[in-house]
Amino acid sequence: MLEKEFLGKKRELFQSIEETPLATASIAQVHRARLYDGSKIVLKIIRPGNKKLIEEDMALFETLAQIVDQYFSNLGYSARAVAKEFSRQLSQETNFINEGQSTERLGKYFTDDPQIHFPKVYWEATTRNVLALEEIQGEMLASLNPEELTKAQRRSIVANGTNAVFKQCLEFGLFHADPHPGNIILRKDGSLCFIDCGMVGRLDKRTTDQLINLVTGIIDGDSEKLRRVVIELTDVDPALTTTRDFYIELQHLTSQLQSDNLDNFNISEMLSDFFTMLQRFKIRCPSDLLLLTKALTTIEGVAEQFDPSFDVINHVRPMIEKVIVTRYSMKAIHKRFGRSIVQYLELLEEIPGGLHDILERFRRDRFTFNLELKRIEHLASHIDTSSRIMGMSMIIAALIVGSSILILADRISQQPGFIGTLGLLGLAFAGVSTAGFIVSFLLPKAKVDD
Repeated sequence: MLEKEFLGKKRELFQSIEETPLATASIAQVHRARLYDGSKIVLKIIRPGNKKLIEEDMALFETLAQIVDQYFSNLGYSARAVAKEFSRQLSQETNFINEGQSTERLGKYFTDDPQIHFPKVYWEATTRNVLALEEIQGEMLASLNPEELTKAQRRSIVANGTNAVFKQCLEFGLFHADPHPGNIILRKDGSLCFIDCGMVGRLDKRTTDQLINLVTGIIDGDSEKLRRVVIELTDVDPALTTTRDFYIELQHLTSQLQSDNLDNFNISEMLSDFFTMLQRFKIRCPSDLLLLTKALTTIEGVAEQFDPSFDVINHVRPMIEKVIVTRYSMKAIHKRFGRSIVQYLELLEEIPGGLHDILERFRRDRFTFNLELKRIEHLASHIDTSSRIMGMSMIIAALIVGSSILILADRISQQPGFIGTLGLLGLAFAGVSTAGFIVSFLLPKAKVDD
């Protein structure tokens, strides 16, 4: 197989490959090897015939998921979406190019962190079916007996593992979705190395922001913040989240953290309770959050195994606060203002054309109902008046908002002047336009017959 994978260049790449597998799993097996330059590596080789078998199993899985969605619509999540996400993850896991890219990218995120490590990828010996990684010296957490470690060693393992997973989720938006003890190696210097990065999750900035709000909302007991998180993360009707029953559920969820002693708080139970609450109200949770839940609950399981007294929530709170401070720094605000200015300028450019299109449509269609009832004529007059008010109000509102942003941006800018002047002129024009608009409606109008 390796001769076929490397197009007959196997002998040029490798000095030796051990025939006996170092480890065997359902998808692949691992062999020790040595590259031609002497580098010690491990080769992860996909087992022949596995891809076809996985494709057949996933087709059956997706069919079953459709049946589940059809007959159990109140689960709180889409079974088909879960099946699709699971299928996508399996597809990534069976393409070792993807795993190599994820491993390398996660490693770059932690370049400056001596406590966290990811294996080096040897691309010259990597294909879709073979992954060549640096051989890591150490012991898997799964093979360690916590009782044989010192208290400081156990605390270090849990703290470093928790830091790594939460940084990936909250700061980087790319995270190892399966950080169980068999995928974490304790190196001789006490640092942790994460392996088997085939299953990774991705979070966009919007979702990451809402997850931070979810954690801080629960920690602070802020039911209103949690309500907004539910609206942003799901497709729920906002009206449902204002009901008394919904608020009572949120308050019950946050009350778990309102005691003086947080030692017994369990983040996996908190997440489970949160999603269970959504299910009771038939609110579907996005499938991309299931992998996140899996990663967080898995690392909490590691904490429970090695240091049951470790307080995950209090440990990650400074990290969450740091992320919040960073996102609301002057530099970040200035960057967001810059994007907003561009968006509002584009909006201002589009408004005249949009209003022109609306007026053209009114002129073409004319609403020729030919009804001679005076009440209909009166209604038409009101509609015309309302449309003119709405159109002018939109223009004035856009001018005010856009000008205000320009003024704020000018205050933040290191070279104030022109932008602020432009904003003041915009506000002045908006004020004059508003006054003229009001006067035009207060003055008596002459009746014009068609």
